[in-house]
Amino acid sequence: MLQEENTGVDQGGFEDDEEKVWLEGPPPKRVLDEHALDRPISSIKLRPAVIVEEGTVLAEAIRLMRQRRIGSTMVTREGKLVGILTERDLMMHEALGEMDPTRTQVERLMRSGPVVLTPEHPLAYALNVMSHGGCRHVPLVDPEGRPVGIISVRDIVDYLAEFFSEKVLNLPPTPQAAIAPKREGG
Repeated sequence: MLQEENTGVDQGGFEDDEEKVWLEGPPPKRVLDEHALDRPISSIKLRPAVIVEEGTVLAEAIRLMRQRRIGSTMVTREGKLVGILTERDLMMHEALGEMDPTRTQVERLMRSGPVVLTPEHPLAYALNVMSHGGCRHVPLVDPEGRPVGIISVRDIVDYLAEFFSEKVLNLPPTPQAAIAPKREGG
């Protein structure tokens, strides 16, 4: 009797389920409509938040923001949110040498009592706060006021780009690459 060797190939001749899905056709298209903004904030991919306690010096907050590649840090007192420090706050004051970042504490520049949302709020609320409040980062808190995350304009743009992934991913690397430098053929 001949024994078959397990080669990882199933009876359909496919090496794995992902290849089957690919051969069956593209996934159904997602539709961008008014309901896309009804999804809770927690349903989209968010970047890790930076959280520091009051008394932290600006240099440490900047280091953490750079390390995590995020434009804001939430400031807490005894674990509860009391403010937010953004790259814009830093640019307007610290970048001009108006203060020493190794000695100045975050509460000197932070915005106290920022507008907050919960992860359960619809995305539309985040857009509303950003649009009317002129901010790019909205802290997310739990019912006790403890920070649990942050949503940024970038998070929302990434979410919206998913609806047009084929179009967005197939663009030339630079907008200028789509324009021929001279007329073809002569």
